[in-house]
Amino acid sequence: MNLHTRVEELKGVGPKTAELLRSRGLSTAEDLVYYYPSRYEKYVGLSAVSQTSENAECAVLLTVIGRGTSVRAKGRSICHFKTGDATGDCRITFFNMPYMVRSLPPGSQRVFMGTMKMSPRGLRFMEQPRVYSLDDYHELEGTLQPVYPLFQGIKNRQISSLIGQVLRELPEFPDHLPEKDRERLGLCARDQALRGIHHPGSAEELGRARSRLIFDEFFEFILGIRKRKKENDALKNERPMVLSDIPEELIGKLPYSLTGAQKRAWEEIRRDLTGGYVMSRLLQGDVGSGKTILAFLSLLLCSANNRQGALMAPTEVLARQHMENLLKLRDEYGLPIEPVLLTGSIKGKARKEAYKKIASGEADIIIGTHALIQEAVEYRDLGLVITDEQHRFGVRQRENLAGKGKEVPVLVMSATPIPRTLAIIMYGDLQISVLDEMPKGRLPIKNLAIDSTQRRRIYRFIYGQLKEGRQAYVICPEVEEGEMSELENVQDYTEKLRKIFPSEVRIDSLNGRMKPKEKTDVMERFSEGRTDILVSTTVIEVGIDVPNASVIAIENAERFGMSQLHQLRGRVGRGKWQSYCIFLFTPGSAGGEDPGKKPKRLEILEKTNDGFVIAEEDLKLRGPGDLFGERQSGALGFVLADIYEDSSIMKKAAAYVDEVLLTDPGFEIPSLRKLDFRTI
Repeated sequence: MNLHTRVEELKGVGPKTAELLRSRGLSTAEDLVYYYPSRYEKYVGLSAVSQTSENAECAVLLTVIGRGTSVRAKGRSICHFKTGDATGDCRITFFNMPYMVRSLPPGSQRVFMGTMKMSPRGLRFMEQPRVYSLDDYHELEGTLQPVYPLFQGIKNRQISSLIGQVLRELPEFPDHLPEKDRERLGLCARDQALRGIHHPGSAEELGRARSRLIFDEFFEFILGIRKRKKENDALKNERPMVLSDIPEELIGKLPYSLTGAQKRAWEEIRRDLTGGYVMSRLLQGDVGSGKTILAFLSLLLCSANNRQGALMAPTEVLARQHMENLLKLRDEYGLPIEPVLLTGSIKGKARKEAYKKIASGEADIIIGTHALIQEAVEYRDLGLVITDEQHRFGVRQRENLAGKGKEVPVLVMSATPIPRTLAIIMYGDLQISVLDEMPKGRLPIKNLAIDSTQRRRIYRFIYGQLKEGRQAYVICPEVEEGEMSELENVQDYTEKLRKIFPSEVRIDSLNGRMKPKEKTDVMERFSEGRTDILVSTTVIEVGIDVPNASVIAIENAERFGMSQLHQLRGRVGRGKWQSYCIFLFTPGSAGGEDPGKKPKRLEILEKTNDGFVIAEEDLKLRGPGDLFGERQSGALGFVLADIYEDSSIMKKAAAYVDEVLLTDPGFEIPSLRKLDFRTI
């Protein structure tokens, strides 16, 4: 066997299983090796009921007392069991698993593994625990078992078995790091890491494996960034733009003055577009710092040079809002532009008409979503691409932008403040413009962190804002009641608010499981003022701009990271009215004897609206991450790495890249699955 062995050649893989694996990008043995677990189950020693602690993971041998009950509520089944041991009782609940009533007959003994909870009356209960026979659990006890990201038709044990088969038969994985450098950097061998990430013998072994693979992700990424910067620095601008009076005239007519930071950034962008080298620039600024007007000015300069500019937004609603705002500027100030909107929901004749205008050059500014880079879109003369940070991969200077233009100047806009020390590493291929001032006259958001027992007070405040004509968001961490029953969920919260507020208050809900058209319809109703309160998950974190919204209340705020809370807060404070952000936290979530004590991160958010200060504080507060739980990954294409939690490894990798390139400027990594840096 080798890394190129196809999955259908593995034992136990038939045509149907092979097709399922290929549908998720798992076509070869190499794909399976790099299909890392999303988390690990730690099989702890058995505890008696009386020994368990609230919110602690535990495994308890329990006897089922009497017959379980099964009821249906809100379209799903709920099974309840009374169980116990010699030291106490425990209630067990399963959701949408009605067969458990047959699987757990009265008197049966099973090991239940999960998180122990306590009711207000001190009664213990577990929801959705894993269930094992005593013999099966004894075999697993003391081990760490991988849990892989699953998809329909494939079970965890199948993936685990296939990966085990591959690892047993593959020879040792080569290593691009010399042993002396590994020792100096405190890293294990790559072969040890790839085997240890799938089958760790201990938490320590898992930690070493993760550290090495995270180092490799950063090393590979930063190496590509450094090389890209070298290419960019030498990339001649064959068609520099000519300065035009049109953008400057618009600046003079605007009802507000640009901030000093905006003026500096505009000068840098203008210098890039008219200079001798192709622009590759990051425009980094907090929510509300004025990035959009700079994007419009850049598009105007491009249009004045008889070329086309494209602006990609992360959501359809935001793309439409950009289009509406640009049309208002055009109509109010007589701008000589012809913009066109292109999103996924524009179909049929309207879509063909948009394609025609883009291909002919009649449309000189194109605003949209990912639809802008589909093969069917042909540009007459694409001269500028402005993109949100979410589209950094897949847009960044593609060769001919999928056949749509020559080396195209790129402006990446980011509303996510990143500490400067990390930004220099992460965006090392881009020049950076920072908007560190807020526009004059913008009222700072007032913040309050308050424990959730006082939410009635918050409802009264929200109602007062609604009576003044404003709108409000309420954020919940869950979509519906489930395993984390102590967390607020959108479904139940929406109904609760409809009972609390008068009938004339229009309340709607939004979550990421809804179909794209449903989400768009809900956000448009709120944007147009046809909804008063929008109850949502964090799906509104980006991509919705409603100046009339003046309040955002975030339930279970202690469950979110500081940067995410700051991004959510940025949904308000976008209009001329005073805005408010309320962080509702669960009593006792800060630890200590005082249940009303505020978590540290919420105290920081109360005191400042400065995203760069928050990013730095967030970096200080974060620990090394949770080895056994789910971690947020995928940012900038990483699988394991997190630029905050693993910042120390990132800095180590950046320093090593500099060492390598100093002695070998053409260094190539022979043994890693390389990212396609043409798409960065």
